Amino acid sequence: MELWSLTVFAAAIPAVIFAGISKGGFGSGAAFASASILALVLPPGQALGIMLPLLMLIDAASLRAYWRRWSWPEARILLLGAVPGTFLGAVFYAQSDPDLIRLMIGAISLLFVIWQLAQRAGLIRLAGQLFGTKTGLLAGLVLGFTSFVSHAGGPAAAVYLLGRGLDKSSYQSTTVLVFWAVNLLKAVVYGALGIFTLATLAFDVVLAPFALLGTWIGVRAHRLMPEQLFFAFTYVLLTVTGGKLIWDALT
Repeated sequence: MELWSLTVFAAAIPAVIFAGISKGGFGSGAAFASASILALVLPPGQALGIMLPLLMLIDAASLRAYWRRWSWPEARILLLGAVPGTFLGAVFYAQSDPDLIRLMIGAISLLFVIWQLAQRAGLIRLAGQLFGTKTGLLAGLVLGFTSFVSHAGGPAAAVYLLGRGLDKSSYQSTTVLVFWAVNLLKAVVYGALGIFTLATLAFDVVLAPFALLGTWIGVRAHRLMPEQLFFAFTYVLLTVTGGKLIWDALT
């Protein structure tokens, strides 16, 4: 599909606003839905290339709002695991065709929903478990890999950070710091693999105001909007987009 078409813009604008709201106010966990939405109308590599600079812009915009409120010990452990995970993701991406990437993005979307629903139903309990260094490194490894191939590192970070018993603001601040650093590393590797193009970067310039608008809404919604309402919408969105991507990949 033509990048500058009305169909792509109709998908991209709400997707980017949603990413800003998620990363700016709700721990980044569901921001990867934006890449899932774009992958419905664009090749997955192109969708990933478009979203990364915008996610980095959102990181920079929200970092100031949570400056020095993060928990550095947890952030450091996640980052140590995320570096090799990012390079594993790069190897996978370089050797995979677009349908395999679609399949992985779709599967991650559905697994995210299943995980969250199981957690809310009490089938999985994380708070108070005080996960240690090995769990944090493993979470970081998964974070780096899934973040590279689908911008979906949020769930892995959530598992570890919720298991450390962080309060709401510390949790949010730590995710902002971690993904700011991971996205910087991803940008270097994306550039080396040719995932960025002049066309995608020009498209990002047009979408940048919508990313900032979403971040502004998210920072304020962090204090005002019930998380249940935001994530209920997210689960429906990810179920629909994830199922469609899997269908497209298999057919």
